[in-house]
Amino acid sequence: MRSARSTSTTETHLSELTAPDASAPSGHDSTPGFRPTAVAAVPLAVIGESIGVVVPGASSSVPVTGISLNSRAVHPGDLYVALPGATRHGADFVSQAVDAGAVAVLTDDAGGRLLALANDIPVPVLLAKEPRSVVGRLSALIYRSRPEGTGTPALFGVTGTNGKTTTTYFINSLLRALGKRTGLIGTIEILAGGEPIPSLLTTPESTDVHALLALMRERGLDAASMEVSSHAVSFHRVDAVVFDVAGFTNLTQDHLDLHGTMEEYFQTKARLFTAERARAAVVTVDDAWGRKLAAATKIPVTTLATSGADSTAGSTADWTVVQTSPRGLGTDFVLRHRDGTELRVHTGLPGSFNVANAALATVMVLAGGHDPAAVQAALDAGDPFTVAVPGRMQLVSTAPAAVVDFAHNPDALERALEAVRSPEPGSKVIIVFGATGQRDQGKRPAMGAIAARLADIVIVSDDDPHDEDAAAIRADVLAGARAARDNEGLDCTVLEVFPRDAAILKAVELAAAEDVILVAGRGHEVWQEVKGVNLALDDRVELRNALTARGFTVLEDHRIES
Repeated sequence: MRSARSTSTTETHLSELTAPDASAPSGHDSTPGFRPTAVAAVPLAVIGESIGVVVPGASSSVPVTGISLNSRAVHPGDLYVALPGATRHGADFVSQAVDAGAVAVLTDDAGGRLLALANDIPVPVLLAKEPRSVVGRLSALIYRSRPEGTGTPALFGVTGTNGKTTTTYFINSLLRALGKRTGLIGTIEILAGGEPIPSLLTTPESTDVHALLALMRERGLDAASMEVSSHAVSFHRVDAVVFDVAGFTNLTQDHLDLHGTMEEYFQTKARLFTAERARAAVVTVDDAWGRKLAAATKIPVTTLATSGADSTAGSTADWTVVQTSPRGLGTDFVLRHRDGTELRVHTGLPGSFNVANAALATVMVLAGGHDPAAVQAALDAGDPFTVAVPGRMQLVSTAPAAVVDFAHNPDALERALEAVRSPEPGSKVIIVFGATGQRDQGKRPAMGAIAARLADIVIVSDDDPHDEDAAAIRADVLAGARAARDNEGLDCTVLEVFPRDAAILKAVELAAAEDVILVAGRGHEVWQEVKGVNLALDDRVELRNALTARGFTVLEDHRIES
């Protein structure tokens, strides 16, 4: 069942962010467990010197042991970074930060003027022209996140439009099979050797990233994998982070509300594949964007083709996926290197895209210095690519086959629908999906058309409308579905059902045991934002409850949350 939770306090968080990524509040660093337990103090003079600011007099010796962008997340000893936000400036919250223990403030000229009008600030104030651009550098300095000569944890970064989450889980799973202690920073959760921490952003703020890396090193972790979104690069969330291996999945239409064009989107991704940010690269070259990236990358690059050796990309790639064959819901395949080396790989997750994710994870681990023979032994012994990834092709029941997936753009939706189509005669595909508000509007009718072409029953409902009118979003998706149905003579039923829990219930009511239900778009998410209010809504829980109510058997899965 759904319940309302007010989000009226979100403004305070958002006002302390420069990034216009209002899809998630800030405040990651307010979560216990993000920071190392012990941080050697850095004199304020050293911090000032690193950004070209002279710290006079007694202030130069002020000891700094942390850094925060959020006044409500300040720890004693922190440098509070007051940034301009969507509605208010972080300088408005300096008094709260000082009360919480901030020992110094870094802000811009606008913040300095606001502070000059306020009462005397009892801590030193440093001014920088663009403070956000130096936050990553300062975080690395304060937390000593990856000091020279340590090399731990080995860091694997994955970017691309689709497949980032699954690939990072696959990397971690393979590394664990190799006997490594691993961490993870991603969309679903953050793992740093302790209890999982729910994640709010694909990539946390740079303050948190560096604190987490220091925490991982403190806890003796050997390696970590991280999702790296285009937002992370654009908004400086991975500044001063150097990945041992950076991996590229693909590039398809998404986030054009931020980037404007596919070329700009590509160039943002490409910034990860530079000597400043990565030591080596693995690039999937199935699409033109991947081939362009591989050609332009100046760091050592390994190329991967997952579309087969007979393709143009496959004929020239370093590693190629060959000899694919189904096994259960998943796939067996062979990874072949140009020198003849072969690895036998299996993934238990359905879809050709999970073959691509598993192949990329394997090649990235190899690029990280692991011996092919040891990797093969780990693949044989542990079946690491059958790991459950919450909300990514997550199976809730088998009769009917009921799947929850995060597919929220045209390419991902097409791949998901192709993956779930049953070969059984008479089996129908029923899809429940919508589109996110205040995001790339151009993909809405495209997603509707894809659903009409590949599903038998299309149920358009709500995703996260945010502050946009939900009915208008549904209308955009429905227009694409109905146009494709009518213009292409498609034999599908198109329905509009809302709210989303009612749509899921409708899908189950229409399903027979031999059918497939795909609930797409939200994956692991447990809150639906509507007009500033978060509604408790977990697609997996709603689907499970609807199936049970009709007498269908559901799978036991502890990764399904309530």
